[in-house]
Amino acid sequence: MAQWCQLQILDCKYLEQVDQLYDDSFPMDIRQYLSRWIESIDWDTVAMQDSLATVRFHDLLAQLDDQHSRFALENNFLLQHNIRKIKRNLQDRFQEDPVHMAMIISRNLKEEQKILTTAKSAEQEGEGTVSAMVVEKQKLDNKVKEMKDRVQVADQNIKNLEDLQDEYDFKVNTLKNRENEMNGMTPKELEKEKMTVGRMCFELKAKRQDVVIQLTDLLNVTQALLSDLISEELPEWKQRQQIACIGGPPNACVDQLQNWFTAVAESLQQVRQHLKKLQELEQKFTYDNDPITQKKAYLEARALELLKNLLSNSLVVERQPCMPTHPQRPLVLKTGVQFTVKLRFLVKLQEFNYQLKVKAVFDKDVTEKKGFRKFNILGTNTKVMNMEESNGSLAAEFRHLQLKEQKVAGNRTNEGPLIVTEELHSLSFESELQLNQSGLNIKLEAISLPVVVISNVCQLPSGWASILWYNMLTTEPKNLKFFLTPPPAKWSQLSEVLSWQFSSVTKRGLNQEQLNMLADKLLGAKAQRNPEGLIPWTKFCKQSANEKAFPFWLWIEGILDVIKRHLLPLWNDGSIMGFISKEREKALLSDKCPGTFLLRFSESSREGAITFTWIEHDVHDKPLFHSVEPYTKKELTAVSLPDIIRTYKVMAAENIPENPLRFLYPDIPKDKAFGKYYPKPSETAEPMDVENPEKTGYMKTELISVSEVHPSRLQDNMMPMSPDDYKALSQYVSPRDIDAVTNNLISGFEDFDDQMSADFPDQN
Repeated sequence: MAQWCQLQILDCKYLEQVDQLYDDSFPMDIRQYLSRWIESIDWDTVAMQDSLATVRFHDLLAQLDDQHSRFALENNFLLQHNIRKIKRNLQDRFQEDPVHMAMIISRNLKEEQKILTTAKSAEQEGEGTVSAMVVEKQKLDNKVKEMKDRVQVADQNIKNLEDLQDEYDFKVNTLKNRENEMNGMTPKELEKEKMTVGRMCFELKAKRQDVVIQLTDLLNVTQALLSDLISEELPEWKQRQQIACIGGPPNACVDQLQNWFTAVAESLQQVRQHLKKLQELEQKFTYDNDPITQKKAYLEARALELLKNLLSNSLVVERQPCMPTHPQRPLVLKTGVQFTVKLRFLVKLQEFNYQLKVKAVFDKDVTEKKGFRKFNILGTNTKVMNMEESNGSLAAEFRHLQLKEQKVAGNRTNEGPLIVTEELHSLSFESELQLNQSGLNIKLEAISLPVVVISNVCQLPSGWASILWYNMLTTEPKNLKFFLTPPPAKWSQLSEVLSWQFSSVTKRGLNQEQLNMLADKLLGAKAQRNPEGLIPWTKFCKQSANEKAFPFWLWIEGILDVIKRHLLPLWNDGSIMGFISKEREKALLSDKCPGTFLLRFSESSREGAITFTWIEHDVHDKPLFHSVEPYTKKELTAVSLPDIIRTYKVMAAENIPENPLRFLYPDIPKDKAFGKYYPKPSETAEPMDVENPEKTGYMKTELISVSEVHPSRLQDNMMPMSPDDYKALSQYVSPRDIDAVTNNLISGFEDFDDQMSADFPDQN
């Protein structure tokens, strides 16, 4: 099976990783339409040869033209438009640099293979895969189909029973009338007719027995299906919703759940109608040991109990409480700020439309706890559920709720056992459903996942950490005392959740290299990144990380913020290595060309900062590493990181400032990696056009980053040479002469430095 076909049948968590590989620079549409052709090319070889890369680039454009023609034959205007747009974008991006496109395709194919390998390993270890989910869904679909088929069979058999009973009743009345006639039948004819009526009576009794048995079996099947839905499918959906709330794969199965619940409700309603029909037949004709008389009350009570059980579990929180200002941080609510929450009733029957009035209640049934805050709900806290026009589901959305803290005497902060961001609260929803046919009132209740209530937006990061920890480690919706004794998390759990924090707000999660660095930071190097290693809650969100003055999570939160505000395109295209230790950084750069650099996040900045480290070599070919002071949001607001890299200079004494950055790790020329982010050339007058004063009267300026170093720290007065430059120079000058010139220059710098030190002793 082709690699692309294998990928498409994987579990959603692996598909999410595939999705992160593709963006606007090389969209997934191309991978989909040209999958066979792409997989038939050796892109590693293409990426090493400019001429071959150019050929393959034009081949790809030709393939897109062929695909456009196929869409034209299908009269698919939208896809024709998309293909034309994709082709134009490719030409804009890669016409002058087809090697870059080949490198992207080569990298993506390798990453796809890694994802497939991981998925296959997980499948062998017994982890759930998409095939297992499909099989489970198919089993439920088959059970629903069996239930519906049984309902139809029972319906037909009851109609047949009614016809047979009508015929029997007609025969009996006819026989009585003819017996009373003066010129009636002969004894022989009368006996024969009585035998016929007797056989019909026997057949009627057998039919009644069969129908009662069929309805009993139907209720057995329905009960088993209902048990699967309430005991397994509904809790699993709620657990998937928990995962989605903290950044995991989206939970999009509520419609399927609704279809199953509605099918069961419809079948139970039909069974109740069947029982009414049997009651009518019983009133017309009954006898000793009549199965309808014996079983009717039992079957009615059982069908009603199953329906009641189904309906009482059908009210769910479809979308958890969330402030519209922070859509990616649900379950953290700020006092005085409106939040939304949406409910759905999983039984979609027209008779329930506008019949359910739902009321929101905060901290219902919560016993008063000393030191814990209390809140009132402001805004419209009651809603009537009605059918939505978009999909017909029975839903109610609260859009204007907000919380206000109840003022109490005393100093709460000194009395409560938990800090504000560890206090968990609940939001409940109550309703009542009246079944008109039976006069039965059914109490309905749904409860949200626990929420954290903050009073200042600066508490949001810590509040979100509590939401992450809770939903990662428990599925209990009412465990509001969770943080009195919070359990530790396994690294295997936390690493996945940390990656979700990045993939949910960007196009990339964390790769294994990045997670390894974070594992060492939390567990220590001695733990060897053990998946079963335990991380306490205090180490994650309270204690400082590696003796810094701030917790691990606040460091991650600061990095997420700086990515969203200033580094999103660079993070999405993989330019930022990000999480890497200084030791690993040196190991990666040590054998690279001078001027090779990588981007990593600072470990010493709480607010989030990024730095770059590059390599140089001294005359003895010993690697030297230089790191620039990290750039925070303040600097990045003034100048973008690509511009900083483009204009960065190192200056020593009176030397001409030079840019030491040449290749983004591993070997991508700087301008190829970041050129698309450089500012577009201005078509206005030249910035230094001093001969044209009537324009603005000012000369244009540009902010650049400069690092000033002592001359003794410079090992070479020349820009680092690429291997190609060195090879060209070696054709004319011997390596011995190059070393001699270099040594003389360095010696001259050292003498100059000694002289300066002697002339100005007070300044040393």
